Amino acid sequence: MQHITGKSMSLGSVMVDIEGTQLQAHEIDRLMDPMVAGVILFSRNFESAEQIQDLTHEIHDLRHPKLLIGVDHEGGRVQRFRTGFTHIPPMRVLGELYEQDQKQSFETAEKFGWLLAAELLAVGIDFSFAPVVDLDYGGSKVIGDRAFHANPVAVGHLAFHLMNGMRKAGMASVAKHFPGHGYIEADTHLEVAVDERSLAEIQQHDIQPFLRLIENGVDAVMPAHVIYSQVDKKPAGFSEYWLQNILRQQCHFEGAIISDDMSMKAATEYGSAADRVLNALQAGCDLVLVCNDPMAADEVLSKVHWQSNPLSHARLIRLHAHGKFTYSKLQYDPQWQAAVSIVNQINQQQDQKDLI
Repeated sequence: MQHITGKSMSLGSVMVDIEGTQLQAHEIDRLMDPMVAGVILFSRNFESAEQIQDLTHEIHDLRHPKLLIGVDHEGGRVQRFRTGFTHIPPMRVLGELYEQDQKQSFETAEKFGWLLAAELLAVGIDFSFAPVVDLDYGGSKVIGDRAFHANPVAVGHLAFHLMNGMRKAGMASVAKHFPGHGYIEADTHLEVAVDERSLAEIQQHDIQPFLRLIENGVDAVMPAHVIYSQVDKKPAGFSEYWLQNILRQQCHFEGAIISDDMSMKAATEYGSAADRVLNALQAGCDLVLVCNDPMAADEVLSKVHWQSNPLSHARLIRLHAHGKFTYSKLQYDPQWQAAVSIVNQINQQQDQKDLI
């Protein structure tokens, strides 16, 4: 049987999700919409490494250039694929290691980054929404141990080495949540969040790790659904001031800006799904996420008419996977074996700590 390759059409500006472990006919229709640029996968889409491989293969075969496939796979409690994947510890573990031995913490961060990227690349994922570079102020419900450290310098170093590991494997990285989500206690999935600090304070602390990654060519940045009330009345992801003036002009960021999910409570205050997506695109996002709400996704695709510019398209194309790994052969790779043994060692130490 002759293999039919995907239809040639440029990537759009919206990332959607799918319901289950296989593509349904109406979902294929949705993914063929010119506004769609990619698919974000969740735990509900995962059964096994083999199944996820078949799914990503099918998605990638639909169109040319291939649709982007992303996943939240940071380690700790945010890791969508579990069975058949190494359980990466939460990033705070690297911050604790940094306190004891900086050099070792950098080497370990790089191994974490390489390992999480290699395992995802081996099943056809293009990129992970990682690293989290929010600072650990101790009060945030949603960030918690996802943060490396409280010190911006430590976070910058560790995130850089994690990103470097991902890059060596062939994966783009996404620094989140710009300009910093660590200070506020609210969970933006469930409530509106306001950070009342001054721009100067945010620049002095929270933006520093982002600058470190931007200087070193981070591929994408995800803005927070947080209102920084002293700077702009809109959340950063809807704010032209944050995205254009600060992130693009002052921070000299040239990669892709990817919105956080438009179905989160902190975003739904801003009009219909179509209005929200349009607002985010107009503010300067290159890619907008519409998840966990198929009706919203269809509304967006039918109502939002947006022609992304060639520069925006080029930024998204750069997020495609560059690594070549075969899942069945990964366990024989000495680099994989070395990384896994370090991760297992750290996981055991953490388990022992929990028992004490």
